[in-house]
Amino acid sequence: MDHVEAALFAAIFLLSAALLNHLLTGKRRQNAYPPGPFPLPIIGHLHLLGPRLHHTFHDLTQRYGPLMQVRLGSIRCVIAATPELAKEFLKTSELVFSARKHSTAIDIVTYESSFAFSPYGPYWKYIKKLCTYELLGARNLNHFLPIRTIEVKTFLEALMQKGKTGERLNVTEELVKLTSNVISQMMLSIRCSGTEGETEAVRTVIREVTQIFGEFDVADIIWFCKNFDFQGIRKRSEDIQRRYDALLEKIITDREKQRRTQHGGEAKDFLDMFLDIMKSGKAEVNFTRDHLKALILDFFTAGTDTTAIVVGWAIAELINNPNVLKKAQAEIDKVVGLHRILQESDGPNLPYLNAVIKETFRLHPPIPMLSRKSISDCVIDGYTIPANTLLFVNIWSMGRNPKIWDNPMAFRPERFLEKEKTGIDIKGQHFELLPFGTGRRGCPGMLLAIREVVVIIGTVIQCFDWKLPVDDVSGLVDMTERPGLTAPRADDLICRVVPRVDPLVVSGH
Repeated sequence: MDHVEAALFAAIFLLSAALLNHLLTGKRRQNAYPPGPFPLPIIGHLHLLGPRLHHTFHDLTQRYGPLMQVRLGSIRCVIAATPELAKEFLKTSELVFSARKHSTAIDIVTYESSFAFSPYGPYWKYIKKLCTYELLGARNLNHFLPIRTIEVKTFLEALMQKGKTGERLNVTEELVKLTSNVISQMMLSIRCSGTEGETEAVRTVIREVTQIFGEFDVADIIWFCKNFDFQGIRKRSEDIQRRYDALLEKIITDREKQRRTQHGGEAKDFLDMFLDIMKSGKAEVNFTRDHLKALILDFFTAGTDTTAIVVGWAIAELINNPNVLKKAQAEIDKVVGLHRILQESDGPNLPYLNAVIKETFRLHPPIPMLSRKSISDCVIDGYTIPANTLLFVNIWSMGRNPKIWDNPMAFRPERFLEKEKTGIDIKGQHFELLPFGTGRRGCPGMLLAIREVVVIIGTVIQCFDWKLPVDDVSGLVDMTERPGLTAPRADDLICRVVPRVDPLVVSGH
């Protein structure tokens, strides 16, 4: 009997202990925050950050898991690094993560009026509707097609001239010139890079803005430092804003004078459209001159740098992978031929070219992380995410995940033509590939960017063979990235082009 009682007591004890453990761990799991490294007082995990934040977060998620948290000073952050988590944050809990984190630099440079960083409210909804259905809708994009065609032709002619002489070519500079001319023609009806000096000025401003927006300011993340400018970011932001404001104020004032003498007429660019809205007083929200300047800056930074970056990465990968270049050229030669230049409308008929573009976005997303901020508490994957938590979805890391992509570091466009990956697109519906974001906060300029990327990458493949400079003995393009909000190559891409079509085909004669 003693043995029976002892066994009974032992069984009751073990069952009770198991039940208590289940209740305690269940409660702890329900209320737990995501895992992460131990934070230091005051600075949190700032000491762990490298210059390329998406690299640092990628390395940390390899150790702590695909959903983890860090503290940047007094700011709680969570990092998501799988398509499943991206979907849960950006689709299932989209409204909770509908805000964007502001910074001192963003507020100063954008007049505290940026559309891209504005809260999810009436102003954001109004501008998003204008962008989607008016400014960047299909009808308006078709209206501006001649501008894009002319600028691409001018770009190709410049490359053709370099190819004839065998000169070294700064591809990065030429791409910034092309994309800035396209967006400035659509926005303001001016070519902002007609001379080398102007090209450098535009490129410098864009690079300064994207870089300063991507820097962590101690004043923003450690509460008792908010009145100090230890890194000089406030001073630099004010300098950028002064230079930008002087340029835009002159452009807007000149246009207003021109409109008074012309007495109406059809709006010819985005500036005219917005001045019409301001004049009519029919805007659904308060839309001021500062809102206009901030919106133009949004378009310039989003429409110039990112497109140039992805085309630059594509060319670098094609130089390093000449077999891919030859295969893409063969497809274009078959579908388009060598007697006319590839056009935007050819895109749907060129599956391998589209695969090259997808593969470039996979390995080199121009904006490597999507950032959001929670507006209320929520639970993701069993973990509590408090309100005002900063979210980073590391799409750069997802592009290098061997659980998602076979041999992820290889540039292999063929993967997107294989059965299991053939349906993946870049428009925000497939969470393993989100170069333009997704949902309400997705990039409003996506349709324009896709058209530009298809025609630019397509024509540089069609018209030229790409080579490293004769004196470059490395054999490969250096693929190091530059720190900042965007992820361009660290150094300008310098190479040679060898024309493979008749110059008369490019010039149209």
